[in-house]
Amino acid sequence: MSSSRFSSGGLIDRSRTISFSFDGRRLEGFAGDTLASALLANGVRLMGRSFKYHRPRGLVSGGSSEPNALVTVIDGGRREPNLRASMVELREGLTAESQNRWPSLATDVGAVNQLLSPFIGAGFYYKTFMWPAALWEKFYEPVIRRAAGLGRAGHDPDTARFDKRWAHCDLLVIGSGPAGLMAALVAARAGARVMLCDEMASPGGRLIRDRVEIGETDGPGFVADAVAELEGLGAKLLTRTTVFGAYDSGVYGAVERLDPAEAGGANERVWRVIARRAVMATGAEERPLVFGNNDRPGVMTASLMRGLANGQAINPGARAAIFTTGSSGHETARDLKRLGVEVAAVIDCRQDIPEADRAASEGLRVLSGHLITDVGGRGAVAAVHVLNTGNGRTETVPVDSLAMSGGWSPVVHLSCQRGDRPAWDGERGLFLPPAPRDGLEAAGAANGSFDLAGCLAEGVAAATRALGALGRKPKKTALPAVREASGGTPGFATLWHVKEAKAKAFVDFQNDVTVSDLGLAVREGYGHVELAKRYTTTGMATDQGKTGNINAIGILAEARGTTPDQVGTTTFRPFYTPVSIGALAGQNVGSHYAPVRRSPLHHWAERHGAVFIEAGQWLRASHFPIEGDAGWKDACDRETLAVRAGVGISDASTLGKIDVSGADAAAFLDRVYTGTMSTLAVGRARYGLMLREDGMLMDDGTASRLAEDHYLVTTTTAAAGEVMAHLEFCSQALWPEMDVNLASVTDQWAQITIAGPRAREVVARVVAEDVSDASFPFMTARPVTLHSGLEARLFRISFSGELGYELAVPFQHGEAVADALLAAGEPFGAAPYGLEALNVLRIEKGFLTHAEIDGRVTPGDLGLGKMVSAKKADFIGRAMLAREGMQREDRGQLVGLVPLKPTQRILAGAHLLEVNATPSMANDQGHVASACWSPHLQSPIGLAMLKRGRDRHGETIVVWDAVRGLETEARVVDPVFLPVADAGIEPERRLAPVMAVTPAVSMLLKDLPSSIEAPARMELLPSAPVALLHGVRSPAARLAALAKAGALGDGTARVVAPGQVLAVGRAGESFADLGERLAADLPAGARLLDLGGARVRIGLSGAGARGVIAQHSAIDLDVFGPGASAPTLFGHVPVQLTASGADSYEVMVFSTYARDLAESLSRAGASV
Repeated sequence: MSSSRFSSGGLIDRSRTISFSFDGRRLEGFAGDTLASALLANGVRLMGRSFKYHRPRGLVSGGSSEPNALVTVIDGGRREPNLRASMVELREGLTAESQNRWPSLATDVGAVNQLLSPFIGAGFYYKTFMWPAALWEKFYEPVIRRAAGLGRAGHDPDTARFDKRWAHCDLLVIGSGPAGLMAALVAARAGARVMLCDEMASPGGRLIRDRVEIGETDGPGFVADAVAELEGLGAKLLTRTTVFGAYDSGVYGAVERLDPAEAGGANERVWRVIARRAVMATGAEERPLVFGNNDRPGVMTASLMRGLANGQAINPGARAAIFTTGSSGHETARDLKRLGVEVAAVIDCRQDIPEADRAASEGLRVLSGHLITDVGGRGAVAAVHVLNTGNGRTETVPVDSLAMSGGWSPVVHLSCQRGDRPAWDGERGLFLPPAPRDGLEAAGAANGSFDLAGCLAEGVAAATRALGALGRKPKKTALPAVREASGGTPGFATLWHVKEAKAKAFVDFQNDVTVSDLGLAVREGYGHVELAKRYTTTGMATDQGKTGNINAIGILAEARGTTPDQVGTTTFRPFYTPVSIGALAGQNVGSHYAPVRRSPLHHWAERHGAVFIEAGQWLRASHFPIEGDAGWKDACDRETLAVRAGVGISDASTLGKIDVSGADAAAFLDRVYTGTMSTLAVGRARYGLMLREDGMLMDDGTASRLAEDHYLVTTTTAAAGEVMAHLEFCSQALWPEMDVNLASVTDQWAQITIAGPRAREVVARVVAEDVSDASFPFMTARPVTLHSGLEARLFRISFSGELGYELAVPFQHGEAVADALLAAGEPFGAAPYGLEALNVLRIEKGFLTHAEIDGRVTPGDLGLGKMVSAKKADFIGRAMLAREGMQREDRGQLVGLVPLKPTQRILAGAHLLEVNATPSMANDQGHVASACWSPHLQSPIGLAMLKRGRDRHGETIVVWDAVRGLETEARVVDPVFLPVADAGIEPERRLAPVMAVTPAVSMLLKDLPSSIEAPARMELLPSAPVALLHGVRSPAARLAALAKAGALGDGTARVVAPGQVLAVGRAGESFADLGERLAADLPAGARLLDLGGARVRIGLSGAGARGVIAQHSAIDLDVFGPGASAPTLFGHVPVQLTASGADSYEVMVFSTYARDLAESLSRAGASV
């Protein structure tokens, strides 16, 4: 008889009918059903097929441990595979399909694999497909790959939305069964912040599955009362939430399943919980029994059958049998009989059964000392074959459903994820959690207490100990009286498998691992538990061994002649259950996968038609197409030639800029550069190299001396963060005695390159000072004033090989000044140029980027050996640079490459070979670092690292790349392809000055996304000066200085990092005003560094502001009161968070991150 629904009872809402489909068949269920229970109610027992043998499978364990009933849920073009039907809540219009079958679930061609079972046992893939070798790629591998996997993911973009959130609590309770609820109640009554998580849709655990009485109410009533009290005490209850990981320092990961209609469109939310203490009340899994054909649809654990009957009113069949080793099976038999199901027999392996008398009085047939050896039937249960272990007689009992109970296994996973091993209890035959660690303590069934009274008591005790550790005193809690239908005497015998079984007896259901597979693994030398796991795939399915691993350990112990504690468990790791990658990514998907930085000239480049590309975190202008350009190459060629012939304007703002000041600034830079910076005159710049400790080149750039104790260091865009971290390490760890102050000012300045033979004429129209070659020679760096009155910095530096300048202005003035420069250059054909043209310009002149500085080269390799001082006593990397291997003549050296035929290509990444040499590692001569098409030479060119390259100029080499089908003969040449331009050309024409308009706010920051509505509001706060206090050595002294100056009284001091304090001025105040206000009370030597352009202040307010912040930051807002300020990360963006009021906050962010962060905050507001 097919499974069906009892006419009454259960916790479902029969007034709400829900329509759904499974494998194209329209069915109906009720609110409160899972997909699994609704299928059973509709007579559907067959829900899936096993992985290897494609055997028919039905529900076996339920919950998150279910290995058989895996389905794919389809929502439009979205397919979500490998979902456990027991965890999928029924909803209107749900569409699901079964997996791992063809052409249908009932008729699966893959089931032919059962006939091949003698040939595809444990480890067959290690012993087969070895011959003939030629068939591996053509036949074996394609067949194996097609067979791999269960469900099929969709091809359409995922339309689901995901969310992340931080949470803080005093006590995290994991699991809402009796122990968990009591622990949460005790802690909440004591005033502690409590967070309670449970993976099921409704709290209560066994209290809603089993028939119990607690005090004056039943299990569901007790749960409802407890939940109401917890909500009234302010506890946070999260159902449908699985705690999947326990990490260091009390950090836990959890994933919550959401209804998109109720959660701002989000399907799932990942919680990162920081808990001072935690109680693991995760319960226990009921073990299946291992006997012949124990995988038939209709065979399930006793607790699952009991829970379905009591919870969803599922009738398991007309005639059921129970196979048990303990009290759980008897409890299921009593409940089924009470509900009108005929119980054919309770087959108990024990000879002495405590429940025997009660069973007899209730009319239940109990077969003590009996085993089930086999299950009859094909696609479903038809009968069980019973063996009397006393006399050896057998009996066939016709039944259509079978409940099995092999005892209980505490769910210890979270307590073992940091390397601790569970403890074996040989007397009871189970693994217990290890000793409490990092504030995590087990309680209830998870700790081996299986009776209700014991679970309640352990919950109280665990919470009491946690409160004591937190310095809180619990209120006196009286344990309620309890009565269990089971009699409250849980116990079970240990039965790893039925040895008398002849048919296949499955241990790991999903992967079709049998008892004989484990025995074979032991015989072949793979009996160690970790080896057996991988050799047989036990525990490697989507349930990760929750149903079968303990049985497998017992079977391995028997086969090895030892005990389960000697076998041990496999390693426990997060995640406890599968977590979708989308949930882990949260809203960081697509273009928001990583933070995006936009330069001060981003909007300016947009207005001039730039096409942007991602360069690390930056969006940079690749090229500026105009009408007539056929593609990016035409635009690149045009821009390159424009710079060589006239003048071009480019954005150099992304270069790293580090402010270095203090009495020891010069000596400090001498120690980190290979050259000498202390001899540099004020107003001059010098090119320099930094090495790592191992002597390899870290980065190149310039150091400009702005004053005797003040330098500006520039770095490449790629290495800006690395160099800043390196300098801070040197300052704080290597030479803390040095008086040196460091600050990243990359975001403070918009830096604009003016390059080309007419560059001086353009600069002269914008800058008030004399920029002639005599007054402003090459490598000059000075403050200047624009004709508009704006103060700026001008550098005579070139990365194009042409006459070049870099003009630096405060962030918010960048666009207007760039417009002024273009206007000034209009008579000379000035045009913007992008990253593609910049790359061509520098390759043509042999200039370097991190394509060449790849972490494996020395200054000598790049022809820069003369930049390494032989006079200095020491600098970072000097000792290791002197190693013999760093001085070898056969090291790769920088050369240029030109193809013998201009029609042939040179591609970056290609290998270099001698002519007629066979491609191999032994014959490898180097690689191409950079390549481009040179419009000036009308030929491809490349920069390469070639062994002994400087001695091989004129030689022919082969550029080879098998993947891209490249084989080009090229001539080795000097890496400087074009002659150096005459940097001393005077302006041909002197034209009228151009006045740059200087708006207060960059267009990049205007119209920031502000779609957050109530309950949260976002706004760009009024502009105010921001200053970094320098020249005061200790952080305490810095704060004291600002306090004396009155800044702290205004709540404007921000400790942003160790040793760094920002002072934020008042709205409308200038930097000069702020400096004047603070100057009188600052100590001698103190200096304020203007960072007003480097920071943007965004306001968040309203009742939902905390929710928006919790999606981004780990700060505990419950203890972050008005006036508090701290550095934190919003996602991956560094910010300074300040509480300006009870529900209002200031988020101070680097300017180049501002738009990206505003967009992120706007998205977050939708799901508050």
